[in-house]
Amino acid sequence: MVEWKELGEVAKLVRGKVISKDYIRDFEGEYPVYSSQTTNDGVLGNINSYMFDGDYLTWTTDGAYAGTIFRRKGKFSITNVCGLIDITCSNIQQDFLYFWLSKTAKNYVLEGMGNPKLMSNVASTIPIPIPSLKEQIRIVGILDTFTASIDNLKEQIAQRRKQYEYYRDQLLDLEGKPGVEMKSLGEVGEFIRGAGILKSDFVAEGFPCIHYGQIHTKYGISATKAFSQIDETLYKKCKKAVKGDIVLATTSEDAEGCAKPVAWLGEEEVAVSGDAYIYHHNQNGKFMAYQFMTHNFMLFKIMNATGAKVVRISGDIMAKYEFPLPSLEEQQRIVSILDTFEASIQNLEAQLSQREKQYEYYRNKLLTFE
Repeated sequence: MVEWKELGEVAKLVRGKVISKDYIRDFEGEYPVYSSQTTNDGVLGNINSYMFDGDYLTWTTDGAYAGTIFRRKGKFSITNVCGLIDITCSNIQQDFLYFWLSKTAKNYVLEGMGNPKLMSNVASTIPIPIPSLKEQIRIVGILDTFTASIDNLKEQIAQRRKQYEYYRDQLLDLEGKPGVEMKSLGEVGEFIRGAGILKSDFVAEGFPCIHYGQIHTKYGISATKAFSQIDETLYKKCKKAVKGDIVLATTSEDAEGCAKPVAWLGEEEVAVSGDAYIYHHNQNGKFMAYQFMTHNFMLFKIMNATGAKVVRISGDIMAKYEFPLPSLEEQQRIVSILDTFEASIQNLEAQLSQREKQYEYYRNKLLTFE
């Protein structure tokens, strides 16, 4: 039989403090400040002071990532949307507790008023199994092997993406080369605003559609099949992209996500929602999609996008963007090279997905106690 205790019985829980982003910007230092989980694993910035020094677990208390657990080392601080777990029980190995909470903590997140929370009073009640230290170390050793492999694949993907982005911008830097003309997007094609599709309109079987939100979460640089369908009546009313067109999500939380492209390569026309544009043209579809991902277009978006909480850019503005347009033959050559990078990244991502599934399987198997 394995002994069970509540988290509050084996650890002290400490809430973070309010630390404004402006303060961090004004006083950059050597000690990291962790906030809710973000693309850079929760690092908000650096300041010249710290709250904690040592090895601890922290968790996100508020927001979409509530209940996410982290291992932290060294001198650091945490904001008020984080909590720290300071183990007080000698029979609990910290890494074992990390894996257990990673498996279970999100089950205790409370959904309310649109802001999920896992506050200290609830987190302290999470049941914790206490097998022997020998068994804890055995479990941690197995699971650490999986996480190390996962981290290695993530690093490979990150490095491959950097190579891909570098060569993409190099290959598309064609200004002044023979046979290349400078053209505006408005000269090459036209922007058509989508409209009339809500997520509530989705049906199990019907006609293909792309909702702007899915461009941010589900689609890559191109697609031949849609993730959602709508009924025939609505489909007939909608603006549609044809094979080769680019579908652009023209609203986002930041300028980087604004005008994220998907080259529609499906044989069937696809309906497009509001807050998105169809860019219709007669060039290579993927080549044109890559134009919306270059560093130069990023700078253009930053200069011309509007809004604070919701950033957007209009078709009229995008139509003014100028870029070097080579022959269709050269477009295909460039696309073929970039497709090789893309396939390599997709292969690594497939390996990562498989390894993560293996990790979850063994984590669940190893962390099942009577």
